[in-house]
Amino acid sequence: MNSKVTIIGAGSVGATIAYTLVANGPVSEIVLIDINRDKAIAEAMDIKQATPFLNSVNIYEGSYEDAVGSDIVVITSGVGRKPGQSRIDLTQTNVNILKSIAPEIVKYVPDALYLIVANPVDVLTYVFQKVTGVPASRVIGSGTSLDTIRLRTRLSELYAVNQKQVHAYVLGEHGDSSFVAWSAADISGIHLSDYENSVTNQKALEITPYTKEEVEEYVKKSGGKIIAGKGATFYGIATSVCHIIKNIYSGADTVATVSTVMNGEYGVSDVALSTLCVIGTEGVKTTLTPKLSDEEVEKFQHSAQVLKDVIAQIDI
Repeated sequence: MNSKVTIIGAGSVGATIAYTLVANGPVSEIVLIDINRDKAIAEAMDIKQATPFLNSVNIYEGSYEDAVGSDIVVITSGVGRKPGQSRIDLTQTNVNILKSIAPEIVKYVPDALYLIVANPVDVLTYVFQKVTGVPASRVIGSGTSLDTIRLRTRLSELYAVNQKQVHAYVLGEHGDSSFVAWSAADISGIHLSDYENSVTNQKALEITPYTKEEVEEYVKKSGGKIIAGKGATFYGIATSVCHIIKNIYSGADTVATVSTVMNGEYGVSDVALSTLCVIGTEGVKTTLTPKLSDEEVEKFQHSAQVLKDVIAQIDI
């Protein structure tokens, strides 16, 4: 089966997504598009020369025309966040970049799934859907998928348990107004609040005491700390994006925290942010609305309003 992905933007994030797909993904063809063609050519060549020891993937630099036949288009183009700068500060510049890309790529692949990764991802997901008219189900923002794996990483450390057995989610904006849905957090089906008491051999536990506020601060501040230390974050987001792509190609519907335009979920409409979504080969098949506490519903609505306030101030 020919599985073709186009990645727009060959910077650190785009190139790392391409490499991760070659190493782990179910992709046979990748097109790298960037305004800096020399950079895209070099990244494609570097990755292609790794394929003898990885997977047999045809990866090359191309133009919008070369995207024809793509199942998925990943958009990473945008100005990166600088140390101390919030994601929202980038909004108008990256909206303008997206608006220049959108009509060109949709012209050649009108039926593709569009995966928005550039920040601020929720605003750009909303803008892309509005300016192109591509059905909302086929416009997916990476959203809080990265925040969610950061959360699971931290909880696995605190509970000294395998990361894959931690099921917990960050919802809302991929940004400062995000929140942990503690009411839906568990370890292998055992709610976090019950986990310690459910263990028969208490001496075997190595749980590190923590507060919810400390964990949420870890999730929200991780990106800034990484950027301050190395200039950009790309391994976590690349892995998150590739996980979404693998799930789309798997043929088995999968639940993920991705950003999509809301249609009344928790009383929120006409804005994109993350809740649990069922994704498959056709994109977002449906959203899920697990029972949240009243406080969490208020946080979700607040996050939506924060994004709406930003959208109201930009030129779409």
